Amino acid sequence: MPEHNTLFGPVPSRRFGRSLGIDLVPFKTCTLDCVFCQLGRTPAKTMQRKDYVPVDSVLGELQTWLDGDNRADVLTLSGSGEPTLHAHFGRVLDYIGQNSSTPSLLLTNATLLNRPEVRQEAAQASMVKTSLCAWDQKSFARINRPHPDLDFTSFIQGQIQFREEFHGQLILEVFLLHGISDAQNQIQALADMARRISPDRIHLNTVERPPAESSAQAVPMEILEQAQSLFSPQAELAVGRKKSEHKQYQANEEAILQTIKRRPCTLSDLASIFGLHQNEVSKYVTSLIHKGEAQWTHGGSDQPYVTSVEHG
Repeated sequence: MPEHNTLFGPVPSRRFGRSLGIDLVPFKTCTLDCVFCQLGRTPAKTMQRKDYVPVDSVLGELQTWLDGDNRADVLTLSGSGEPTLHAHFGRVLDYIGQNSSTPSLLLTNATLLNRPEVRQEAAQASMVKTSLCAWDQKSFARINRPHPDLDFTSFIQGQIQFREEFHGQLILEVFLLHGISDAQNQIQALADMARRISPDRIHLNTVERPPAESSAQAVPMEILEQAQSLFSPQAELAVGRKKSEHKQYQANEEAILQTIKRRPCTLSDLASIFGLHQNEVSKYVTSLIHKGEAQWTHGGSDQPYVTSVEHG
């Protein structure tokens, strides 16, 4: 089977089973620079929709995968950036619908749903999962750090309009941060916003892996549990890895640490070595950096290298 440049997985998803990821934009190509993002900072936010990856190439890779003896519970447009920035993400969703019985899932930050053409394309998915972290312009600017052309009112209105037009399953992820968005009145404001969007399901989440900013801290479990009933429908908790997942995560992190102790590596080097997607590797590297066991270094190359602290 040829190497897949845009497909990754299938990987286990806590909520959706085995998910084949379809990554349509370059690493950290996004409209936001969220303080809690586990992939790190967004170098340059963008609102430009274009063919970041040739769509025919994506469809070719997808068809090769579908033709093989492969299994997944869901085909997910996700990865290392905002998928709706791809000018033809709707063609990918349409192709899945025409050529596979496996449901499609779009993971989006919802910032472009105020555009009719984006809503029309997104509506081709079987399921769409959007996000909500803020309740007004001030909290939107503090938590999501949006592109200058984005405002909170159009962000919310886009989600409301999409709900009216979309006949599939709409899931809303509400993300809480300790000391930033976990006060009773703040959670109630988020619940009021969620009620306006009217999703089929609500996932309540918080920080689990090292975030872009150290100020983004996890909300205690008791606050999350108390918050569930404020939402309608009642929110489901989306936190807490299974023991088997936690062991695998620790094993992967240790293997990456041992590799960079031997020699400096770029993210793409590590992705190739371990057969993981680059955005997954980035999570492990970020965790090691936060623990003081790894660091970035520039060796005259366009791509930075990650080394162990003792190696560096």
